[in-house]
Amino acid sequence: MNPAADDPASASELDRAVEQLVRQVGHWQSPRWAALADGNVSRADLVHRLVQEVANLAADAEGQPRRTVPRLDNDLALPDQLRVVAADLVAAAPAPEVLARAAAEVTATRTAL
Repeated sequence: MNPAADDPASASELDRAVEQLVRQVGHWQSPRWAALADGNVSRADLVHRLVQEVANLAADAEGQPRRTVPRLDNDLALPDQLRVVAADLVAAAPAPEVLARAAAEVTATRTAL
């Protein structure tokens, strides 16, 4: 049984949240990524933290060990990293509440930016 198939709205909610964040930051250049966000941390670090959290949820859903998502030299790759780990999470077909949690994390990060 595929729990995510029972609630496709959760996967759609996550996809929508990711795309909204990507539209917000996808055009940013290095100075905007380096600017401080809430919590006195750079925007890039905040988004990377989100990428890691979503990757952790995907690993948990797959029953795999958690792995550190590399912090690339170019912050412009962060939106793509987020898309990839979000797609991995959806593909793992976790329970709808896991997808809802991931969507809430994405939305919270978007607000903090």
